[in-house]
Amino acid sequence: MNVLITGAAGFLGSHLCDRLLSEGHKVIGLDNFITGRPENLAHLVDNNQFSFIEHDVSTTIDVPDSNLDAVMHFASPASPNPNSPYGYVNLPIQTMKAGGLGTLNSLGVARAYNARFLLASTSEIYGDPQVHPQPESYWGHVNPIGERSVYDEAKRFAEALTMAYHRYHGIDTKIVRIFNTYGPRMRLDDGRAVPNFLEQALNGQPLTIFGDGSQTRSFCYVDDLVEGIYRLLLSDEHLPVNIGNPTEMSILALAETINRLLDNPLDVVFHPDKRGEGDPERRRPDITRAQKVLGWNPTIELEEGIMRTLPFFQENL
Repeated sequence: MNVLITGAAGFLGSHLCDRLLSEGHKVIGLDNFITGRPENLAHLVDNNQFSFIEHDVSTTIDVPDSNLDAVMHFASPASPNPNSPYGYVNLPIQTMKAGGLGTLNSLGVARAYNARFLLASTSEIYGDPQVHPQPESYWGHVNPIGERSVYDEAKRFAEALTMAYHRYHGIDTKIVRIFNTYGPRMRLDDGRAVPNFLEQALNGQPLTIFGDGSQTRSFCYVDDLVEGIYRLLLSDEHLPVNIGNPTEMSILALAETINRLLDNPLDVVFHPDKRGEGDPERRRPDITRAQKVLGWNPTIELEEGIMRTLPFFQENL
């Protein structure tokens, strides 16, 4: 296939480029580097199966001289941390444009080429869930005007728009709801738990926890996530599919695991007043649909994934 990936220089987008190229597909990457990094794609510069367009998805997308078979829309700020300059709370307009106009423009490209379309959605559409674990049938518990709404509502709109194009125009669409993912190429200053903890532990500092650490997440290694997304792209499924690791753990337990793996003698420091508005108490995917439709299960345990991620952070500190 000939595949356009928006947000190609981001953490997930760059790993998707690698996977598609390894499967023999041609890839056109598109990014404007608001949160993506050119370094994430530097190893592909001499790959004649890869080309790149620097562009903002919220403006009209032109892909010259291409016969696209698939469009994968991954362009958006994604960190919920209000203390990070790359968090969507600090990039509110850009985030909503990427989710709204960016989705519209990307769907327009898919329609023009009669290409299949895959939307990167998120577990954030479930908000602070009152159903646990979260199945795709759950409509969510969200604040439409809170600080985090710029991301949550942009993705909810993007899902609605994607299904409208599927129902009205007959576009072959797929929607992946991505749960917490980690791995190499995350920004060290991203503000999310895994990069924060790894950077602090490598610097011999106590790990900073916002809140009391009892809030839970389910951490999926990037290779597992990419495998699920790739299977979804090739599938006939049109309804949203959760992709994430269903092993749930507290943020405190994550910090303790990283301290143990990195032999960091310092403990943790709690900042109850710095926990972001609307930060969910619990987050765990119900992956029944992914198991049945895609035959997918995560295979990489947290400790193995952390050790695979570690060299990238050691090299980039």
